[in-house]
Order: sequence, then structure tokens, then C-alpha cells
Amino acid sequence: MAVTAALGVVVVTGISRYLGAHVAARLAADDRVGRVVGLDPNEPTAEIQRLLGGVEQVRADAASVPTVVAELDAEVVVHLSLVTSPEPGGRAAMKEHNVIGTMQLLAACQQASHLRKLVMRSSTAAYGASFRDPAVFTEDTEPRQVPRGGFARDILDVEGYLRGFRRRRPEVSATVLRFAPFIGSTADTTLTRYFAQPLVPTVLGRDPRLQFLHVDDALEALHRSVVEDHPGTYNVAGAGVLALSQAIRRAGRLAVPVFEPGLSAAATLAGGLRLGRYGLDQLDLFVHGRVVDTTRLVEEYGFEPRTTAAAFDDFIRRHADRSLVTADQLATAERAILDGIRRVRATAAKESS
Repeated sequence: MAVTAALGVVVVTGISRYLGAHVAARLAADDRVGRVVGLDPNEPTAEIQRLLGGVEQVRADAASVPTVVAELDAEVVVHLSLVTSPEPGGRAAMKEHNVIGTMQLLAACQQASHLRKLVMRSSTAAYGASFRDPAVFTEDTEPRQVPRGGFARDILDVEGYLRGFRRRRPEVSATVLRFAPFIGSTADTTLTRYFAQPLVPTVLGRDPRLQFLHVDDALEALHRSVVEDHPGTYNVAGAGVLALSQAIRRAGRLAVPVFEPGLSAAATLAGGLRLGRYGLDQLDLFVHGRVVDTTRLVEEYGFEPRTTAAAFDDFIRRHADRSLVTADQLATAERAILDGIRRVRATAAKESS
């Protein structure tokens, strides 16, 4: 483990969001960091604002980031402002923010003469999720096919641009952290909302293996990436896996099996069950699952995130009082679902004969 010398100006993007705000606040409280400046085009909520007492805030959109980074004479840039799912502006706005915004930031970093380090949030979604996947992905594994989801494709583009930056500025220590899906008592994501509902849709005949990362361990990995030197690309996830069926039972929820085309028709399903809206990234994960190897992270950082099961249990503790399904109700509902499946099969067999 190589410890970075005292840092001057650290710029953190995306401080109006949970991850960016907490990383900026942790760095501002670290004596090894001289000055923390947060960039975001949006005004943080009152709750987020309370975290940012020691952080200088600059309202800056993607177009003005190059000027701001140059004027600040930044030594470290921490890029956390990626959007993981379409917002009101739709898919086009999401790609503009993720891909074009990152291009503009990297262009600014390329011209920043005092830049020593770049840390970027990425995702294990970069590997995609398909029936062709290996049992475990390492950092050197290439996706077997182009992911269907917009966020995963954005990640591939963003990491491609970063590889170009590394070639142009080899003296800058560049760290990429591919995070598994976040979970935990404080996480609020599409995934946590999926498991927090009493009825959880699953694909009939599929039981994917899932891996999670406690959001506090993501913060720790990001913090260490700034104050220590860890150039390279790292998978960041909790050890071990949970099958989707195990996770649903652990949370005390009711699985609602549907055929895969039904799950893909997310708008209809979400409207009927009030489960929220899921993109193709999440849907493919619920069908195929994804597991990554974290050996490189553990050996390089000397840090091991809590296990997938422990991270999920922390999430359950917060949502335990929201479970609307008792064990007896769960068993009764499962029997009813299985009876329904048998009737569908019997009807189909009768019609074919």
C-alpha cells in the first residue's frame, strides 16, 4: 500500500447525490486533504447540504467543468456523477450526462498540469449479464456480448475514454472502481426498492446468483483510492453470493414468478404491482445474475468489504418492519402460484393435443 503525500485541492463531482456528498464530506474531514471542492449542476437537498459543511460547492454543468478544474488547479479529481438510470430527461439526457460529461471532464483533466490522480466510479454492469457469462468475472474479462442496458453501455464508453486518457497522461495515477450493486440500511436504489416491496417479481425457472456491496464499503474504497495510491481497475463487491430466491426469503418477501417477456415489459408489471420502473440493466441482472472476483482489491488495498450476505442483512434490518408477508402467507401464496402454473401447463397441453 502506497500512501499519497499531503493533497492540495481535491475536486469531487456529483455532490448533490448520496455517494458524492459522503465522499466529499469524508475527505474534508481528513487532515491529509487540504481543500475539497464539490462540483454539481444541481442544488443539494437540505439533508445532503448538512453533510457538506467543510466542502466548497460550485454549481457547474458539464460545459463549464473544464474552466472550473483549470481555475482550481486541482491535484485530484474524483468523478462520481454518473447517472445509473434514466431520469426525467430520458435515455438521451442520461447518455449526455454520463458519456459526454465524462469526455469533457477528461479533456479538462488532460490539460490540468498539476493533476496527480484521477479516481472514477464505474460498475460491474460493464461485464453485462447474459447466458454466455463465465461463472466469475475478473477485471480482465471482456463482455461476451454488448450489454442491452443503457447504463452498462455508458460505462463501456466511459472506461474506453479513460483508457485513452491513461495513454495521454501516463504520469497521472488513474483508479477505476467497478462497484457491484449497492445495498445497506442507508442505500436507496432501484435494487433496494425492488427487495423492499412485499411482492418481488422473478423470472420463472431462473434463480440468478447475485453479489452486493454495502454502500459504506464503497465509501471506504473511494476514500482509500484518494489518500493512497492504487492505480488500476478493481472489482469492488462483497464476498460470497446470494441466489435471488435466497435473498427474497431472507427479506421475508413473496416471489411472484412470471415469464421472462413479462418481466421485460417492465412498465406493465410495475404499474400492476407498484414496484417501480426497472431498466434493462436490472432486468438482465434478475435473469442471469453476475459474480465478480475481488482478489485484486483485497491484495492491493488490504481491505475486504463485508460479505454479500452481511450487506444484505443490514438492508433487511432497516426494512424488517415493512414486510407485509408472514411465513404462513408466504407458504399459502407459493402454493397458489404453483397451482396456477400447473393449470397453465395443463391447459397448454390440452390445447396442443
